[in-house]
Amino acid sequence: MTTHLHPPDPRDRPARLAVGVVGAGRVGPALAASLQLAGHRPVAVSGVSDASRRRAAELLPDVPLVTPAEVLARSELVLLTVPDDVLPGLVQGLAETGAVRPGQLLAHTSGRYGVGVLEPALRAGALPLALHPAMTFTGTAVDVQRLAGCSFGVTAPEELRLAAEALVVEMGGEPEWIEEQNRPLYHAALALGSNHLITLVAQSMELLAAAGVGAPDRMLGPLLGAALDNALRSGDAALTGPVSRGDAGTVAAHIEQLRRNAPQTLPGYLAMARATADRALAAGLLKPELAEELLGVLGEDTTDRTDGPRGTGGATGDDGEDDR
Repeated sequence: MTTHLHPPDPRDRPARLAVGVVGAGRVGPALAASLQLAGHRPVAVSGVSDASRRRAAELLPDVPLVTPAEVLARSELVLLTVPDDVLPGLVQGLAETGAVRPGQLLAHTSGRYGVGVLEPALRAGALPLALHPAMTFTGTAVDVQRLAGCSFGVTAPEELRLAAEALVVEMGGEPEWIEEQNRPLYHAALALGSNHLITLVAQSMELLAAAGVGAPDRMLGPLLGAALDNALRSGDAALTGPVSRGDAGTVAAHIEQLRRNAPQTLPGYLAMARATADRALAAGLLKPELAEELLGVLGEDTTDRTDGPRGTGGATGDDGEDDR
């Protein structure tokens, strides 16, 4: 007789949790959907805007939209996926209104905060976790796939460390332990590498379009992919271009063109070029005899010559939810 073996259904695993999401921005529904694939049960989600409701409907179909207090009432694991500046007040309000239950797992996804921000909930008996996915989110199903192999910055009390790491692994991620006091530095590093990269790429595409390039994205794709790969492999040794070579004349021409055609990009160009020169010099890539002239070009005061428009700061989204 032939016996057919079937893989176990994730829903048959022990200790499956009822999962709730407070804040249906781009992050929360994706994390809950990934936990659902591991056999957990999304049971409730809160959302404010039409966009958040659409995200919840797409990634968590048939999961009811309710108030934050009702999310906590139905859930054993609550994902607090709201912007950093909203998180402390949310936690305080939930604790003060008695929404937090003893023994309830409360996990936020802020990169800035560790578990200290959950202290009001901890006093109410909650079990605090900080699980920050080092990923940019689109608010679509592709985010669930991208979580495979994604690093999570994990902070939790020692007695909850294994539980926190297990949840990350179930979402397909790789836990990386971050000490409480190091969370702001950790988050600054990610913002520098990810958020600022988007600004640089967007500016580069705009300049290429202004120069007459028909498909800036197609031109930049291979170049940026190679640059990123080289940087991750080799660090400063991957530096190339006029700054690392000490081509002061070329850099001066760049500055003049940006001042004339895109003055809003000049402060960023100067700041990054100075940082690049410093790193190239320290790494021995930029010859000291060439550095003086280059730094002189970069050190010129351009404050009164850059009256172009300025960009606005990054927003958190339209609905008070984590919209990374």
